[in-house]
Amino acid sequence: VAYGEHGGIMLRGEYESSKIIYKLNSDFIPEPFGFGRYKVKNPATYFYLSEFVDMDVATAPEPVDFTSRLAEMHKVSQSPTGKFGFHVATCDGKMAHTVDWEDSWAVFYRKLLVGVCKLDLETNGPWPELERATEQMATAVIPRLLGSLQTEGWQIKPCIIHGDLWEGNMGINMETGESLLFDAGSYYAHNEMEMGHWRCEFSSVFRSKVYIRHYLRNYPAAEPVDEFDDRNRLYSIKGAINYAAGHPGSILRKTAYNNMCYLCEKYAPIDGIDKYDPRIDPSITGASIVPHLLEGLI
Repeated sequence: VAYGEHGGIMLRGEYESSKIIYKLNSDFIPEPFGFGRYKVKNPATYFYLSEFVDMDVATAPEPVDFTSRLAEMHKVSQSPTGKFGFHVATCDGKMAHTVDWEDSWAVFYRKLLVGVCKLDLETNGPWPELERATEQMATAVIPRLLGSLQTEGWQIKPCIIHGDLWEGNMGINMETGESLLFDAGSYYAHNEMEMGHWRCEFSSVFRSKVYIRHYLRNYPAAEPVDEFDDRNRLYSIKGAINYAAGHPGSILRKTAYNNMCYLCEKYAPIDGIDKYDPRIDPSITGASIVPHLLEGLI
């Protein structure tokens, strides 16, 4: 159950996302039954109804099986338009995605990231260096790093992704022992986008490199392969800044900015921002946070 216009957007998005994932693999997400609005007028109250599954949410999924099933979902999915995007708005936690259909993945991701950064500014206030880095990311880094995925004869397929995949949104079916997803906020994306959250401080289980290593055995990194880690860093920025937008004062805002500085230094140097600092890079230090689960959604 969720309240207000935004609650309706969030639950409708989860329902539509879950329908697509369930159609692809009925053992990978609880069966979605319906979405709607209660008759009560004030406050506007919405519901999403799905199958009840008794889950173990404390045990890490077995890496080989889980990543194989996830990669298969990505591979067999087909965008109904052949483009990147989704037919309804979806959310990452309580923040709405920008999911308008686009032929170019670089254009889609640029709009997605800029939208999240705007929400962060509304929540956490101005930060001139971050705003300058964001502009450089949008105008120079993203076109360079993601534009190359669809040039020189290379192409990537729009794949359905969960959209908010970390260990807090999956469990183990107590009856079958199989891993399950829930709380989806999907869109058709570059499949590697799914692993962006795994680099963030709120993810602990999936930050183990064994998950990415096994995933790539099932769905190899896109060309240019040697830029995979930089793309993963880029995709993690969306997850980190999205978390900061939903949790005022979060350290993940600084993490996102530091990662922007790294990518700007490497692909499009610019004055007026800080130098990348490896001492505060959680992918190096291993730093993590306890997610704000009791406040609502990641």
